[in-house]
Amino acid sequence: MSIRRFLFAALALPAVAQNAVEPGRFTVQHPTLHNLGFHWAIRGDDNRNAAVEVRFRPAGAAGWREALPLLRIGGERIFRRRERLEYTVPHGFAGSILNLEPDTEYECRFEMRDPDGVRGPAVQTVRVRTRGEPKTPPGGRILHVYPPGYEGPRQEPAFSSLLEAYYGAGLGDWSVVWERPAQPGDTIVLHAGLYRPERLNYVDPMMAPFDGTQWLTLKATPGRPITIRAAGDGEVILDGGGNDRLFDVSASAWHIFENLTFRNTGVALFAGMKHHKGAVGLTVRNCRFENIGFGVWTESAESRDFHIADNIFLGRDDRFRLIGWTGPMWASAGAYGSHPLVSYYAVKVYGPGHVIAHNAIAYFHDGIGISTYGTPEPDPELQASSIDIYGNDFHMMNDDFIETDGGVHNIRVYSNRGVNAAQGGYSAQPVFGGPVYFFRNVVYHVPTGVAFKFSAKPAGLFVWHNTIIAEQTVRDPYSNAHFRNNLFLGRDTADRGIMTWANATGQFSSDFNGFRPNRGVRAQYSWLAPAPGSTAYEPSKDQWRTFASLAEFRTATGQEQHGIEIDYDIFLNLSPPDPANRHAVYHAADLDFRLRPGAAAVDAGGRIPTVNDRFTGKAPDLGAIESGSSPPRYGPRWLAAQPFYR
Repeated sequence: MSIRRFLFAALALPAVAQNAVEPGRFTVQHPTLHNLGFHWAIRGDDNRNAAVEVRFRPAGAAGWREALPLLRIGGERIFRRRERLEYTVPHGFAGSILNLEPDTEYECRFEMRDPDGVRGPAVQTVRVRTRGEPKTPPGGRILHVYPPGYEGPRQEPAFSSLLEAYYGAGLGDWSVVWERPAQPGDTIVLHAGLYRPERLNYVDPMMAPFDGTQWLTLKATPGRPITIRAAGDGEVILDGGGNDRLFDVSASAWHIFENLTFRNTGVALFAGMKHHKGAVGLTVRNCRFENIGFGVWTESAESRDFHIADNIFLGRDDRFRLIGWTGPMWASAGAYGSHPLVSYYAVKVYGPGHVIAHNAIAYFHDGIGISTYGTPEPDPELQASSIDIYGNDFHMMNDDFIETDGGVHNIRVYSNRGVNAAQGGYSAQPVFGGPVYFFRNVVYHVPTGVAFKFSAKPAGLFVWHNTIIAEQTVRDPYSNAHFRNNLFLGRDTADRGIMTWANATGQFSSDFNGFRPNRGVRAQYSWLAPAPGSTAYEPSKDQWRTFASLAEFRTATGQEQHGIEIDYDIFLNLSPPDPANRHAVYHAADLDFRLRPGAAAVDAGGRIPTVNDRFTGKAPDLGAIESGSSPPRYGPRWLAAQPFYR
């Protein structure tokens, strides 16, 4: 046989399965305060029977603790054709060690195993320190700023505007002469008053340019940030005067904004554009945002390590009726059509390592989101990974509470409370491999039946210990999804079942969940799963199956071996929203999501290491709040009065 014929014949042969696993690059992702994320690339393992066991301990401790195993990912397709999005998840493992202490060094051990063999180093041991709260260092200069028109005594050095203190800038053409900029470690203290640029005044005393956007571009360091905060002698109001952007911090590094009020602007803090510079180490803490279109916004993959915590964000949307965006041409629009997009997101980010925690958000299109960036960059440092969104309180979103839509690996969404969302609760539209963790979240009143918006074929979804007072009806297939210890309670919505599973691949599981079916509906449980060895990304109608009861579903699918059907009597005192009034407004202060002692949902869950280790009783409870424990603190930790939006 000639060489040419031999090569042609060899190329025509079917590929030989590589069942042994070959470990590749091991990546430690950006630490957050409470969680650590990891990714381990592989080759081989075509039969997907490899696994990675994880253990951890504080550095120097004697005993190891069990963590969740890393999730096997790879080969899943994520696509949405109208945007020409088409992505296949690279093969590997990814996952998090959850619920750690801040500013603590941990030793983490990963062991890869495969019955078919491991071709290469099977163990990785690393030491990683969780982040601490951002701090203003001692010893820096204190620069005092007083509002225009202030005539009282001044502490020195004193300045007439933020930009003068920040850059040493002048007026008019001299506003870009930055000969005396602030230094790393400096604190700029703004004294009480109204700071509103006269943007059409050539010699504006606040030195803002004609569009009113104040650019902050200095580079500090993690240990010596530049802090901009209120002096504590009264409220500091930064007013945009109706301009487009109040501050552009997209070229800045390691800045802290504290105890300030931002208002009357399109975008309060713009922090980066896609394929352009993004802010690094931005902290926004204990601030108030009101009458804004957007709070904190970056689309840049170069943004990283934000800390957005304990703020109040109040948008401009309708306060008295819940209105979605689908418009009068859609059957789901309701009586009032679409809401105008006057307030978009409170917080939207991209890049790794962000923490968005304990914020209170009301009257926006969306609450908190990851940019729907599209195909992830190959460089892990430019991916939306290792992001924590927790402890936030949402009231009245015209689309979704939280969107993880551009996330890649180790997105953690937990212990959030959302009441009133016109379109969806928590979204993954899509996630590029995951895992994304949704656990211990609360959802109440999502009239569309979209508790979780799993769309555009997301992959890598963990859904654990959530209390969902809404149906789950999304039928766009997803892959590698795993449901445990949740409560899904229907509202007796006409012609709507309680639960839909839409599995595109053979990697799925669902167990230990509690369901309250809608009365008078036969198709309560809808199920999609492909035949062995195939996929169901674009299923035909006859691939779907429906079931009238959980017992019938369990027998047919093998899932929910420990699942139960429950009713509202599992709670101390909670009633469902009115399914006939989609525009109604409910208030968290009137809702109690605690379980009644001895209810069917108590001790009915399964163990999930690092997630429910501290359960009381014989086993973990279902839902977000363990019976007998105090409810989580949602929203700003400094806020004494509730509700925050009144």
